[in-house]
Amino acid sequence: MNKEAVEQYDSSVYRTPDGYTSDIAVFTIHSEKREHKPPVVNLMLMLIRRAEQTAEGTPNIEAGKWALPGGFVQPDETALEAAHRELEEETGVKGIHMKHYGMYDRPGRDPRGWILSNAHYAIVPEDLLVSRKASDDAEDVQLFRLEELKTIPLAFDHAELIADAIREIRSDLLQTTAAKNFLPSEFTYSELQAVLLTVTDDPAIKSEQAFARKIKTLPFIAEAEGKTTARTSKKPAKLYKFKEMDVIKPIYTARY
Repeated sequence: MNKEAVEQYDSSVYRTPDGYTSDIAVFTIHSEKREHKPPVVNLMLMLIRRAEQTAEGTPNIEAGKWALPGGFVQPDETALEAAHRELEEETGVKGIHMKHYGMYDRPGRDPRGWILSNAHYAIVPEDLLVSRKASDDAEDVQLFRLEELKTIPLAFDHAELIADAIREIRSDLLQTTAAKNFLPSEFTYSELQAVLLTVTDDPAIKSEQAFARKIKTLPFIAEAEGKTTARTSKKPAKLYKFKEMDVIKPIYTARY
């Protein structure tokens, strides 16, 4: 039955996409330390600048514009496998954990035709991106603060992909304990607060007094008994640490 059905199937009846790609939004948090003050912290996104020519020497689409790393999925790989391969080929970054967050298939999103993209994101410590180096179809690779993204030309519909990825990162930082990946093992309330403020301006987190009280009530954070530091203030500040436990969202505030 299946063999007969396959033999009678006519693919020419249907419009099929002209290509299938994977794009990757890789975020990190850059922390600039200041003596006796909370750090200046920024959420950063890694982008490539598309080269004038492809690796094959042909004119590149959207040349000179900034874009998420990515490329076409090969017939023998999944979209996730292609994401890891393309990320390494274009930026030299490898071995990071990615999550899928969207499929983009709107006709007209790519001037080459009806190109579908599976989008993936990751948020990683900055040291995993230090050795980044542009290659393949990329002529440059840089980290950008979110406010800088409004001032640079973005390729294709990547402004939309980036906005959606930022929402995912925001959810991760506010609904999980992902912030611990960007903090010392023992941290002050202001250091945690600075990381969370990269994705939210919620008054419950933005207010120093409110957050200082809040951190003492969070079941997944414990005080480091008898330990203090002067790295974020002239007066000794208490140190805290994350507990190993399952967390039910939301964890820092009732809204975000």
